[in-house]
Amino acid sequence: MDWITDLPGLEAHYGTPKPPALRKVAHRLTPAYAEWIAQSRFCVLTTVGPAGTDGSPRGDREPVVRVADAETLLLPDWQGNERIDSLRNIVADGRLSLIFFIAGSTTAIRVNGRGRLTADEPLRANFEREGKHPRTVLVIRVEEVYSQCARALQRSALWTGGDQSAGLPTVGRMLEEASGAEIDGAAYDAERAGRAHLGWW
Repeated sequence: MDWITDLPGLEAHYGTPKPPALRKVAHRLTPAYAEWIAQSRFCVLTTVGPAGTDGSPRGDREPVVRVADAETLLLPDWQGNERIDSLRNIVADGRLSLIFFIAGSTTAIRVNGRGRLTADEPLRANFEREGKHPRTVLVIRVEEVYSQCARALQRSALWTGGDQSAGLPTVGRMLEEASGAEIDGAAYDAERAGRAHLGWW
């Protein structure tokens, strides 16, 4: 295997980015970037910590983050599986990235920055839904924001390729295999069908 092991070798292989790829980066939210992000209901949060990296999908019925100002995003943390892998990383090392998607759009917006976690009750109360508050709020300081190349979404036909889920392994099967059959996959799937979308706040 011919490995690429240094930056000069990597850069020589790929060449020089075109000006738009370099000029699109802003160090605060421009009005257009803020408007786009404020309409997104789904993003992927990536973090890094002592145990390694983590990628976590975040979604909401409303915009997934709130734009507080040109340098600050607020991401509420609603009920989940209590693993808190991303939150552990953020407490240890605030570096993070988010990639925002909007169904039907081949644009994706990336934010790189730093996050801090708060359980401040007045701030949590600002996100109240059906009488419930998020467990915490992630306060994100924007350091870079830019649009991603559209080719990944175009090539994958993510929004136009139709339902591709037929025949996929179930989560129960995955759990049964990962746990060495300690978890009954069929029973888990049957229970999950009734509870996956309940009490999600």
